Amino acid sequence: MQQIVDELNALCDEQPFVTGWYLKDLQSGDVADRNGDVVFPSASTRKISIMMAALAAVNAGTLRLDDPFSIDKAYQDNNSGTFQFLTPGFTITFRDAITMMIIVSDNTSTGKVVDILGLDAINAYTRRVGMLNSTHRFNIPPKTGRDHTLEEANTTTPADVGRLLELILQGTTDADVAAKLGVTTDLCRLALDILLWQRMSSRLPNLLPSEAQVAHKTGTGVLGRNNNDAGIIFQGDTPLFVLTVYTEHLPVNMPDGTSGYHWAGHQIARMAKLCYDALSDPAKTEGRAIPAAVSTS
Repeated sequence: MQQIVDELNALCDEQPFVTGWYLKDLQSGDVADRNGDVVFPSASTRKISIMMAALAAVNAGTLRLDDPFSIDKAYQDNNSGTFQFLTPGFTITFRDAITMMIIVSDNTSTGKVVDILGLDAINAYTRRVGMLNSTHRFNIPPKTGRDHTLEEANTTTPADVGRLLELILQGTTDADVAAKLGVTTDLCRLALDILLWQRMSSRLPNLLPSEAQVAHKTGTGVLGRNNNDAGIIFQGDTPLFVLTVYTEHLPVNMPDGTSGYHWAGHQIARMAKLCYDALSDPAKTEGRAIPAAVSTS
């Protein structure tokens, strides 16, 4: 783990922006972080905890996954996802809204789901499940400039989100852990499936081999100030590690003219690949060179 930490930090030290990350090796149990408890703008990674609060409401019986609701035009004034482009007044189910909120980061769905649950209830839920440094302030983020303060954003920490992801994974097979999240093992499996259906793959999954699976949620800050991703990385069906990466104060452009936002996305991909190479079984990656055995004679 120390070698992984040193290499991750070396990647971060090269950059002219702030990076925070949290890593949990799911095989050994080892944990490491850089700025893991530092508060960052969460951007759309907040939607993982919104999803779990929604599923907890379903488990409590106050909402049902097949409940229909209509989307008003007011929720379509945003720049994330696909529902912003549809004719106002269409109807979807609660389950579909949660799904779209995650897999294409649809803010129209998110705004509606947040208003159904209530910000106070979502914040109470995050505290209850141990996300003590996370705050939901808006249903849909306001259109601010790049210089907004943390108090003008939804916020979280790399460690808060990393620990939530691990609980979701554990809750798929452990009823007691699922109960701590206010849900059932079936609802944890649904949450994991939705995260695995993620369509936005330019960050954590981007450099991984074909057998890798990533259950994750991305996050883009206002005007490209942030670029985040948080997920569980699998080799085939085997969960290897949890990695959450948050970047802050990205430059508009890097010195070579590349956008700071896309540069940060590539850094996140490199960090995931570094961890995958260190923690995966090379024999299960087709075409990957496996070091020859060292002779002891």
